Amino acid sequence: MVLSKVGLKKKSEHTGVQRAVGIGRRFASLANFFNSLRAFKSADWSRKEKNFLLNLFKRMSLDVPAYRSFLKENGMRRDTVRTMEDFKSVPVMAKKNYLQKNSLDSLFWHGSMRSPHVLTSTSGSTGKPTYFGRSHEVDEHSSFVHELIFRTSSLKNDKSTLVIVCFGMGVWIGGLITYQAFELMSRRGYPISILTPGINKTEILKTLTELAPNYEQIVLAGYPPFLKDVLDEAIAQGISFKKHHVALLFAAEAFTENFRDHLAEKVGLENPLTDAINIYGSADIGTMAFETPFSILARRLAMKDTKLFADIFGGTTKTPTFAQYIPDFVSFEASNGEILVSGDSAIPLLRYSIGDHGGVYTFKEVVERYKTHGIDLLKEAKAAGISKHVYELPFVYVFERIDLATTLYGLQVYPETIKEVLLNRRFVDTMTGKLTLVTKYDDNHDQYLEINLEQKPKKEAGKAFASELLAEIIKSLREKNSEFRELSDFLGKRAEPKLVFWPYEDPLYFEPGIKQPWVLRQA
Repeated sequence: MVLSKVGLKKKSEHTGVQRAVGIGRRFASLANFFNSLRAFKSADWSRKEKNFLLNLFKRMSLDVPAYRSFLKENGMRRDTVRTMEDFKSVPVMAKKNYLQKNSLDSLFWHGSMRSPHVLTSTSGSTGKPTYFGRSHEVDEHSSFVHELIFRTSSLKNDKSTLVIVCFGMGVWIGGLITYQAFELMSRRGYPISILTPGINKTEILKTLTELAPNYEQIVLAGYPPFLKDVLDEAIAQGISFKKHHVALLFAAEAFTENFRDHLAEKVGLENPLTDAINIYGSADIGTMAFETPFSILARRLAMKDTKLFADIFGGTTKTPTFAQYIPDFVSFEASNGEILVSGDSAIPLLRYSIGDHGGVYTFKEVVERYKTHGIDLLKEAKAAGISKHVYELPFVYVFERIDLATTLYGLQVYPETIKEVLLNRRFVDTMTGKLTLVTKYDDNHDQYLEINLEQKPKKEAGKAFASELLAEIIKSLREKNSEFRELSDFLGKRAEPKLVFWPYEDPLYFEPGIKQPWVLRQA
């Protein structure tokens, strides 16, 4: 019995050493990883993406029980997929036809729950949450991306840095994966301290007052409208950010360049191109894509040229998130405007319809398309001082989900158009910028658009203010939504929205600490 215990102990120690060596090797190759980001050209990344996808398909078709069944149900044989042309015929998976149709264990590699993983959940907005297992490698990949963002920012790696994680810290992915990303960075030698108040605004403001002055640099990471609330209240309380280098890290929602510039001015960001970065991530597969100084510059240039914007982003008036991604970690396709994501994790996904829409480009395609509009992106990057932060990684652009809009007489009305108006200097002192759109019917059963708006603490919108705001909203809708302009010409005042002003953090539409419901669909 004694010998047996000793044997077990030795085996356990050996396994632990093996794991430590494996992690050490991955971290030891980190310098090579960052060097490859600069060295690899657009064609190199395309080859890597192709190999990644074909290899992932082969492995999943062999070693994921649910995926084997999925292919069989769709009449697909593994040995028929040898090229990327063949790959296009691989069936698309989604929550309904794959994740929710199979037992949880069958979705994992080898059908085993014994693999080490972290579980997170979707918000369950449809009534039933979906759980995802995330491998440690996905956390490491996320940490590499966060390190890249840190390296390309104005932050210095020899200055004391306080990271305040303002994402929710429950079963959702945002808070935990952000904490893990920076915690792993600190293990690699970055002078990073982390606090995780989550969505506790009181605790965040206390941190900025009591703890932050001890640090030279501050990183605030959170959901865009929530961070705006935090900064508004911090400044109202006399908290100054001028003594610090500040960086802002966002996720979970698209925002406009006006929004980025507005927050940059509030906290005195050194450079909005490098210090206010949005990440495209999900509970499904973790950190997927991320803005870079180059992608932000490209989007800003497109915003100034309607023809270029339409050519790059498909002729819409909505502002997409324009990000780059690392094909070694995750891959994107755009099938008829539908974003499909593939990625390796404890629960791997292949050609997975994540519910977003947009498009995909290689780096070369983006540069060449801008040239047809007379813009040399590489020269523009040099002029903006970000040439050293140009990576020939592929791009994905993503619009908010189609269901993040309401209808008025059959046309789509998106919150973004009204959000932009609320950033106007005439309104920012009174309004928080949050809103909820609801399509309603009056006593004559005529349809109208109700815009619910949140006022700042101790602020109240008077009649003159409300009239001015309504006029600007109607003006913006007419300028940016041709269908609304036509409807307005036809219906006159009946097409005008109804504004409803609510006290700060009123629980009906503006409950603190949760994602803002920009659109509410009535049953």
